[in-house]
Amino acid sequence: MLATVAAVAGVVVRGLHKGFGPITALAGVDLEVQPGTVHGLLGPNGAGKTTLLRALLGLVRLDAGRIDVEGVVAGFVEVPGAYPYLTGRQNLEFLAALDDDPGDVSEALDLVGLMDRADTKVSGWSLGMRQRLGIAAALLRRPDVLVLDEPANGLDPQAARSLRQLIAGLTADGLTVLLCSHDLAEVDALCEDITVLLAGRVAWTGTVSELRARPGRSVLTTSDDVLARQLRPRAMAATDDADGGLVVLGDTAAVDAYVLTLAQHGVAVRSLRQESLPLEEAFLELTR
Repeated sequence: MLATVAAVAGVVVRGLHKGFGPITALAGVDLEVQPGTVHGLLGPNGAGKTTLLRALLGLVRLDAGRIDVEGVVAGFVEVPGAYPYLTGRQNLEFLAALDDDPGDVSEALDLVGLMDRADTKVSGWSLGMRQRLGIAAALLRRPDVLVLDEPANGLDPQAARSLRQLIAGLTADGLTVLLCSHDLAEVDALCEDITVLLAGRVAWTGTVSELRARPGRSVLTTSDDVLARQLRPRAMAATDDADGGLVVLGDTAAVDAYVLTLAQHGVAVRSLRQESLPLEEAFLELTR
């Protein structure tokens, strides 16, 4: 099969630094992508995500640091390029002619659902179709690591679902995927691990469930809610629960400290329910 790899490969990044004049794009980034997984790369605009992806694809020269990858890396950054006056098939055939051991063009087109438009000019294609052509071009290289930047951009819900199924199938065959996306629902559905960049640095890395649990949302009922509300730290404040009780945001250590404070003031905690935040809320809390 076109996308099947001989052996799973991971990615290890250590101490990446890259500046563009006075602007520091990467300031000591460390990253590990486990073999055969989909790793999400998140962060606000200007966080350094694009520069990191370009570095993995060999498109920028680093100031310092090391990237260790086993096997072939392929993919695209931002909008994949194509010759608009050529058909989709001709674009892939042109790229295949430049490679020593390319995959099958028809199989690549079929994998991304473009066979019905393969022989029409790309100039008439939608953005979503061009995104899928970019993925097909990357798969032609028989990559061990696939780098995708906003792959669902421009796709309708049905096409986006097909793309998620494709990526899941590729990782099941042993492919390693680094996925950069602003669509947190897509990240939640596909990714096992996530790295969040802020201002060129790694702000957080771990599993999706760990990110959801990181800020924490705890609902308490006490023997004296009025006093407990007064003792609630400003940094932990949130809206009161609709069903009654006090809501606090914070990690386990912060909640434990708050409960001890209540006990010191004679306030008994009668119930404590810890909840995970939706991924979007957890991400916004982290990057606020």
